[in-house]
Amino acid sequence: MYSGLPCGPHSDMLGTRDPLFLTGVAFPPQCPILEETVIKLSVYDVKDKSANNSTFLGSATFSVADLLKSRDQQISLNLRSSDDLEAVGTVVVSRMKMGEIEDGEVDHMATDIQAQKCALVCESLHGTTNDKDYGPLMSALFKNPVCKVYRFQTLDSKWMLVREQMAESTLSFTIPKQLITLHIQEDSRRIQELKDLGELSPHWDNLRREVISRYDQVIRSYQETLEELDKLTGPSFKPSCSKAQKYLEFIPINLHTQRMRVTCPRKTDAFYDIITVGAPAAHFQGFKSGGLQKLLSRYESEKKSYSTAYQCIYYSPEQTAKAREVLGSLSELQPLISSLADRLLQAAQQRSVDALRDTLKSLAEKTEQFVHALKDELVKSALLALHAARPGYISKTQTHTPPPLHLQTEMPQTPSHTGAEPDAAVCINMDEVQTPNKEEQLAAVTLERQDSIPHYKEYDEEEWDRVWASVAKSLNCVIALVDKLQEQDNNNQESTPDQALADVITSHNPTGEWREQLSPLVASLKECVTEVGDRAQKSMTFILLQEAVCSIPQGLFLQQRRDVVFSQALSALACGFVMRLYAGLEDKGFLQQLHLVGLVAQFESLLSTYSEEIGMLEDMETGISDLNRVTFRITEAKSDDPAELQPVVSGRRDYYTVEIPLPQQSFQIIPPELQEGKPLQIFPVLFNVGINEQQTIAERFGDISLQERINQRNFEILDGYFKTLSDKVPSECLPCFQTQMDVKELLETLGQNVVTKKRKNVEILWLAGTICRRLNGIRFTSCKSAKDRTSMSVTLEQCALLRDEHQLSKDYFIRALDCMRSSRLAQGEAAQWDDPEAGSVANHKPASRHFYPIALLLVSSHLLVVWLILSLVFLLAKYQ
Repeated sequence: MYSGLPCGPHSDMLGTRDPLFLTGVAFPPQCPILEETVIKLSVYDVKDKSANNSTFLGSATFSVADLLKSRDQQISLNLRSSDDLEAVGTVVVSRMKMGEIEDGEVDHMATDIQAQKCALVCESLHGTTNDKDYGPLMSALFKNPVCKVYRFQTLDSKWMLVREQMAESTLSFTIPKQLITLHIQEDSRRIQELKDLGELSPHWDNLRREVISRYDQVIRSYQETLEELDKLTGPSFKPSCSKAQKYLEFIPINLHTQRMRVTCPRKTDAFYDIITVGAPAAHFQGFKSGGLQKLLSRYESEKKSYSTAYQCIYYSPEQTAKAREVLGSLSELQPLISSLADRLLQAAQQRSVDALRDTLKSLAEKTEQFVHALKDELVKSALLALHAARPGYISKTQTHTPPPLHLQTEMPQTPSHTGAEPDAAVCINMDEVQTPNKEEQLAAVTLERQDSIPHYKEYDEEEWDRVWASVAKSLNCVIALVDKLQEQDNNNQESTPDQALADVITSHNPTGEWREQLSPLVASLKECVTEVGDRAQKSMTFILLQEAVCSIPQGLFLQQRRDVVFSQALSALACGFVMRLYAGLEDKGFLQQLHLVGLVAQFESLLSTYSEEIGMLEDMETGISDLNRVTFRITEAKSDDPAELQPVVSGRRDYYTVEIPLPQQSFQIIPPELQEGKPLQIFPVLFNVGINEQQTIAERFGDISLQERINQRNFEILDGYFKTLSDKVPSECLPCFQTQMDVKELLETLGQNVVTKKRKNVEILWLAGTICRRLNGIRFTSCKSAKDRTSMSVTLEQCALLRDEHQLSKDYFIRALDCMRSSRLAQGEAAQWDDPEAGSVANHKPASRHFYPIALLLVSSHLLVVWLILSLVFLLAKYQ
């Protein structure tokens, strides 16, 4: 027999003659319900909840078989007193289905005790394989779903069923672990690049050693973190009480998915998703010196002085970002060009005109991208700086002293050294040139490999232009020869049969003649690309070395902090993207929007602009802004195994790609553009409005400019996204809502609110969330730990959606809100109403409540000063 208490928390309502029970009976997996299962209902009259003073009214029992076999699947039971002598009320138990959920059927129980009717909410602690919301596809990434079902009355006196599902996500750990691995690989490559710079002067060599030592420390730290994460078992989320654990700092706090499915009579089911997560911030490292936004600003201002002290060239953030971009382009394009060059020779070997033409087109495109990526004055200036860092550097202002004789004899005599232009490699007009033999071609086009800029030579600034231009000239030679070979082939095909026979008889060209003619030119092109790529890579690495040298006083602290924040933000984004993609696989309009424009990801923050939460907000702003460096790509999974459906992250700190595998059946129904792996853009926006008492202090006596700047900047991003979406995607692709207000009108109202000076203007959050849903976006809600404030926001939004979109009765709005919030309270998600988020991170205990009402203290600044002094005395006495 099951009763309420062993299987779940009890429910109670005070001070009303029409109570609504807020939490029902939960049957855990270890207690399966069978037809012979007997359920007992007990009802108490609670006199004083705080004193646990209650009176037993009565109880009733029934079996599941009785309910299923009854007429209309509804039975009426009498509540019997404890001595079983009299009836004290009636219990009506009915079985109801919700939409298409087969095994998710729930029992709705209503009691009638002395004319008091109340609805009981039922819940389930686990999903089933037939559950549409958590079937095999979703269960690969979302674990331990918790389901609650409510029944509310609509305006037309009908009943709607509302099903809430909350689940953990395995991405809370898998995404950070992949990122840490990528960071280790990237830093290891950076160390090798620094070593490959070659010989440097003693000053720069010492600095290089110190920077390498710093990178080694970061790598060891990340390796230790990864080892600890690999040992973890248990829940798929990090609770807020674990904020102070270092090896968990990359893991987002309380990352959960929330889905509300609504079933109304004669209407299609609707569902609303939202991701809840603690603010992406470096909670373990603390906020005494502020967050990333302030620390990065301070770092840039101090970097100039450090660059002078270490005899470095100051490079702006844009220039260092450009250097990383060039390195990324080199690492991507160089192997690709080499591979395409080999394919070109293979096509020439087979004398395949079509393959030759297509491969040449791809080779030309990638080579042009390669040349364009290096067409920057930054590369030339970096080459000069690297030359100056070599031992034996001779500036133009110094008297040139000839090198020793033994060095002169060893000096390679290349065309660039002797003054001869390398333009001999240019094929101006291939029609006027007789087909040369192999030796003549090789002598005409081969640019000899040479070391980096000679240590003992005065630097020739024009040398880089000549070497860089040689790539394009070599490509032109390849193109000209291919065109000539194709033209000859066309002429042979157009000749008469007798002429063709004569050509065949007199021809001494073997099958591989095309390849033999192309080989020297292709080899020259590959050598030029390698030469240019090597020089550019060393110059860009030297820029990053100087940046790292300037950051030595802080080590790589800022980069580590940024890695931590970005890891938490990307985990949440990947979770939201996967959930939104799975939900929209059958929506052609959504898929069209996805590949034409991309999706907006709207982060709602409830952090205050006071005390340490300012630092959290600064971290969060930077982390969400860094999500602009992320694109998604859809791939086909090798199998339906859950391990094959896990997203895969690749890339480097400046650019990441997240691949989302789909099962074969789902992959076949998406548009061809998505099947081809087109990069999908995400437009992250952040809106923040503090709502707690700390925000009241900040608005009266502090500074809220950070919040105002964030909201204004992100409104401009959201407005720009909508304009792009309107130009490329028809309005029919967007979802339909009952409320008739246009998105453009909502944006105008939002724009007015972000510039209006109004305290705790939560209208900003409501408008931003509404616009996000209208644009098929992904919704996130955050506070410090994704508990109290987040729960209040989510439940209010859900009830507002029920009211605006599903005609929730006005009389039920407050009751529904209380019902949802109390069910979360019983579940433990928001059980600590003493605001543990204001407590100490070190001991995870709620902060002590002082005896001075904050509302009274805000009346006068004098009282506030008194309160601060008394609080200081109290704290000193406590810790002494």
